[in-house]
Amino acid sequence: MFGPHTISAGQVFFKTKYSLGLVNLKPILPGHVLVISRRNVPRFLDLSPEEVSDMFQSAQRIGHIIEKEYGGSSLTIACQDGPHAGQTVPHCHVHVIPRRLGDYVNNDDIYTDITNNTAELLTKDMPTATAATVVLHKGVDNEDRRPRTEEEMAQEATRLELLMGQAQ
Repeated sequence: MFGPHTISAGQVFFKTKYSLGLVNLKPILPGHVLVISRRNVPRFLDLSPEEVSDMFQSAQRIGHIIEKEYGGSSLTIACQDGPHAGQTVPHCHVHVIPRRLGDYVNNDDIYTDITNNTAELLTKDMPTATAATVVLHKGVDNEDRRPRTEEEMAQEATRLELLMGQAQ
């Protein structure tokens, strides 16, 4: 499980005692993957020290592979901890995204794309007048980004699993 979502075995490419590496249903850029805690907890602050260590060591190992596999020269590693930080799935996870020169004109725009800025999320605790001025952006869960098929995700996960095994 990934929060309320069922994750198929075909999406998992990496496993440790405390973490899983998953391919992404709607990647922002090619190679955008997730590292999630095996324990279904909503917040980073809910993880044990062992889980935190494992999650970020996993992100580092995975980052080495996806940066090379997808022709990146850098990585964006992001964790949104709670709904007001832009977290859309209530399960602690880290985005690992290979980056290269020119993939975004304004480099920090990727953070807008990581965040799902829905009207409900952004305006939940705001006065009506303030909420009306919020500019909405298209985040990870936007309808314009086509979800990949199970087959597409399974093919990528199989390839990444093989590469992760070769990296040990």
